[in-house]
Amino acid sequence: MLDGYNREIQYLRISITDRCDLRCRYCMPPGGVPPLRHADILSYEEIIRLARIFSGLGIRKIRLTGGEPLVRQDVPRLVQGLKAIPGVESVFMTSNGILLGDCLPQLVQTGLDGVNVSLDAVDREVYYQICRRDCLQQVLRSIDRALACSLPLKLNCVPNRWNRRQIVPLTRYAMERDIPLRFIELMPIGEGKNADGLSEAQVKDLIAEGIGPLTPAPDHDPAYKCRYFLTPGGGKIGFISALSHKFCRGCDRIRLTANGFLKACLQYDARIDLKPLLRETDETIRQAIAEAIRSKPQGHHFGLSPKQGDESGRMSQIGG
Repeated sequence: MLDGYNREIQYLRISITDRCDLRCRYCMPPGGVPPLRHADILSYEEIIRLARIFSGLGIRKIRLTGGEPLVRQDVPRLVQGLKAIPGVESVFMTSNGILLGDCLPQLVQTGLDGVNVSLDAVDREVYYQICRRDCLQQVLRSIDRALACSLPLKLNCVPNRWNRRQIVPLTRYAMERDIPLRFIELMPIGEGKNADGLSEAQVKDLIAEGIGPLTPAPDHDPAYKCRYFLTPGGGKIGFISALSHKFCRGCDRIRLTANGFLKACLQYDARIDLKPLLRETDETIRQAIAEAIRSKPQGHHFGLSPKQGDESGRMSQIGG
């Protein structure tokens, strides 16, 4: 389906929980946030029903997020249900990796197409400083297990003032294992408003100094949200730089929160509550979704003065 700016919307991010087993400095306060009641979050059956309706409107790619999606039980069953929907071409997941290793056999069996693992440091002390949990070894073991079972894998890093000296070690770690590594500029939402992120240019300078200059990859597309580069040693480095390289013109995504709100743009608080509509017909829900897609904003204004109607929640609450 096309939005009001003639963009084809085909990518749905579904947050299946607002809970997380980490307390990353740029995402959550040390004590966490009050979680949603279990009764307020969408059941797997409700998610699958909505995904069928989304598919009928042109959604082809689904990504499961949180919070941390794997703190919710029986996620492979949800993956299996989503993979069975006609029109859904791929189902991916973003995870912090702590619980991933134990779930991998079931996730692979049910057809998960790939996983992105968040990894902001390969040094135990730095990881703890950022995430406030001593879980790095579990994450690294999960990455090794994912590689062993040939599940497509990417690493996500949010560069910030705490892991500045980890940029080169992270890049070398990914290069040695032939894993694509993407640096995602810190979004000024929730705790991220008070955290100091590094820009794409700063990360490139650090890699150039420690490893060598980056060159555009053969599939490099300056207009795409993730632009890939190659290191001198052949590693593949991506940049998702919503602040310094705004890509709203090609945005093809919408978001469904764990409690059933549909958000057409990360920056704005505007959302449609689909949970009450689950008592209605599929056609009523379809019309509400179509209207939300048609009303998708043209773009964000991150980096500029705040405006009325900006998102006031945290990333864990809206689905990172």
